[in-house]
Amino acid sequence: GMHSIHGRATAVASGLKAARPELSVWIVTGDGDGLSIGGNHTIHLLRRNFDVNILLFNNQIYGLTKGQYSPTSEESKVTKSTPMGSIDHPFNPLALAMGADASFIARTMDRDPKHLQAMLLRSQAHKGASFLEIYQNCNIFNDGAFEIFTEKSSKANEVLFLEQGKPLVFGATNNKGIKLDGFQPVIVDIAEGASTDDLWIHDEKDFYKAQILIRMFDDPRMEGHLPRPFGVFYETHRACYEDVMGMQIEEAIAKSGKGDLDKLLRGRETWTINP
Repeated sequence: GMHSIHGRATAVASGLKAARPELSVWIVTGDGDGLSIGGNHTIHLLRRNFDVNILLFNNQIYGLTKGQYSPTSEESKVTKSTPMGSIDHPFNPLALAMGADASFIARTMDRDPKHLQAMLLRSQAHKGASFLEIYQNCNIFNDGAFEIFTEKSSKANEVLFLEQGKPLVFGATNNKGIKLDGFQPVIVDIAEGASTDDLWIHDEKDFYKAQILIRMFDDPRMEGHLPRPFGVFYETHRACYEDVMGMQIEEAIAKSGKGDLDKLLRGRETWTINP
């Protein structure tokens, strides 16, 4: 493993993958590290599509630096750095990844180990840059940030698990579903006779529907809010940066030979300066 400086994990990983493309590279970062000081590196890695895995542990707070607000902290959040409440609008990390053309986008949570394991395996299997957001509780500085999605008493009605080719259903007995009214997702009650034939069928390859799912990001305290989706939102396949770079290097060697580093450093002309 390698420990980079704050915010530069994705930059270091990009260089490592370019130099050692045979390695399986995993990037462990957070909402502060990966979306604030390292936000520029994150989006450029995603658009370049290095074959690496980003694990973004989101606890909506700066944990390592002792509890300041982060780019995912909710508005009005009171912290050491926002004693009167944050006035920043928070990032939706998956929307950012989608905007950067990530080729794999998913979300899971720390309190559901089976789902977490499944998402890690899916991330590893993807050829290209995978972006996996992991909701993680911070016991010290932001305890309970995601409890509405993790606690048994509320999870069934607040979490929508995405499964390829299956209808979007949730609730304690899968008694609720999601259908599209134009481009607007709406909740229907299956128990009260809503037809399952009208439900939204999840397709990880559908770029446009993935954007709608990613925007299902309502504040769970709002009346009539939509459930929060978890799972694979989107997957596509395109060329990986390190593969194309390798082909260019091979082409250059074929045309001009392997070259000589010492000769290159010395240049075509050298001279000696005498004292």
